[in-house]
Amino acid sequence: MPRTSAVESPGCPPLRALSTDVLGLVKVVEGRAERGAPQVVERWGEPDPRLSVLASSLSIHNSKPILAVARKTGKIEVLDAYNGKECASTEVGECGTLGKLSDLKLESDPIVGLHLFRSSALLFCTENGNSCLRSIKISDAAMDSTPSDTPSSWRVCGSGKVACCSVDGNEKYAVYGGKGVELGVWDLETCNKMWTAKAPRRNSIGLFTPTWFTAVTFLNDEDHHKIVTGTNQHQVRLYDISAQRRPVIAFDFRESPIKVVTKDPDGHTVYIGTGSGDIANFDMRTGKSVGSFNGKCSGSIKSIARHPELPVLTSCGLDGYMRFWDVKTRQLLSAVFLKQHLTSVVIDATATRESLVNAGGEITTAGVPCDAPVGDHTNNPSSLERKPSKVKRQQHHDHEGKRIKLRRQEIAT
Repeated sequence: MPRTSAVESPGCPPLRALSTDVLGLVKVVEGRAERGAPQVVERWGEPDPRLSVLASSLSIHNSKPILAVARKTGKIEVLDAYNGKECASTEVGECGTLGKLSDLKLESDPIVGLHLFRSSALLFCTENGNSCLRSIKISDAAMDSTPSDTPSSWRVCGSGKVACCSVDGNEKYAVYGGKGVELGVWDLETCNKMWTAKAPRRNSIGLFTPTWFTAVTFLNDEDHHKIVTGTNQHQVRLYDISAQRRPVIAFDFRESPIKVVTKDPDGHTVYIGTGSGDIANFDMRTGKSVGSFNGKCSGSIKSIARHPELPVLTSCGLDGYMRFWDVKTRQLLSAVFLKQHLTSVVIDATATRESLVNAGGEITTAGVPCDAPVGDHTNNPSSLERKPSKVKRQQHHDHEGKRIKLRRQEIAT
């Protein structure tokens, strides 16, 4: 059972967040009161483990938010973040025109990174290091969504497994890293590698730390030179590609692998999520911990999203909860149980406070009740009734036994 906080949550301000899970569902969570509890207002898709969402990315197109999701089957869908309708789609195999990605085995080479550009382009990378950048045409009808030019594809690594990638704020550079894959920065205009990290030196007893990056992000939207990474050896590193190839700052955090590294809009703070459910923020100017977020999560953290305007942080993980945190006090504001293992969360900053508050009251889920079990689309209340507990069944059995025994005695007399 997931661990919960005994302190009553104060609620969070009006906001809108979207989550993805291992069953391929996209759920929209909205807070529609000034200090209320967020609720699931929409659910897109049907539960199918084969359509599990591996990565997601949110961007703005013509003043409207669009969401890209990469599925286990190798299909990448671009959805309207307002209603869930498909605006465009592409397949991983379609990026094989340059001879690199045509023979992919999707089951053994899943997508590990996805970024949706503001210019309606898609960048994705697979576990074996196959990366592709292509433009897509977004229209109202999904049947009219076709690629607008020839995709560019390249190999990130010759060996190892890519585990993470990120794109800078100006969308001109991308960074990759993974298990046996040293950190590398690529120029997206020329599709060439421009910088490669060097492994840290051996420790005091001569042991070498194997390369295994699990999370990466650019520290500042306006500067692509500083990169923050997390490793499987529970280490956080800061690289400055304009200074040197080895880390400028490196420190350990707890005892579990670093799973998520997310930047703050201030340009010097990052949020760290671990495999044991710990969340903390660090000032990368000094490498010192600002503090840990109160309220233990019961599973690995899979994704963290920072609201660009409100002091709110959103996290999700394997315990099935989407949690909202106050960035200043690091206190838990609210939590929503979404029932499945969650894979990612994004925040729709285009949803204004006024629009969310005015939309309060009626909550719909495209014909599917939010509180209904996955796979059960009926509104029959009898299907949700609980069975009597074991203690009550035993009490009922004992009572029936005594009644039958007294009846037999009466007949005998």
